[in-house]
Amino acid sequence: MKVDVNISEVYDLLKGIQNSIESLTIKTEGIEKRLERLEKVDSIEHRVTSNQIDITDIKDALERMEEMQTAKIENAFRELLEKAEEKNIKEFSTIHKRLDSHLLKLGRVEEEILIVKQDK
Repeated sequence: MKVDVNISEVYDLLKGIQNSIESLTIKTEGIEKRLERLEKVDSIEHRVTSNQIDITDIKDALERMEEMQTAKIENAFRELLEKAEEKNIKEFSTIHKRLDSHLLKLGRVEEEILIVKQDK
């Protein structure tokens, strides 16, 4: 009987060890799955980080292009204003010359009128 009890205890002990090993195996498989997911997450995070760098580079390039376009537009407006100012100056100069010549003619006519009045 004692042998049967010992065998029964050994059997129960072995059964408990087997159950523990099975639960360890299940836990190990769960841990492995989690590690695989973490590796995927790390890979995704790396890709996101890399893409963020790329996006930052693209953003910087776009800002530089915008600054260049703004500078070009400002230069074009400046040139346009300068040309318009030169044109206006020339036109005003021509108008002033014409007004001067008309004033001279008016002055001569006034002189002639005065001379005619004096002769009468």
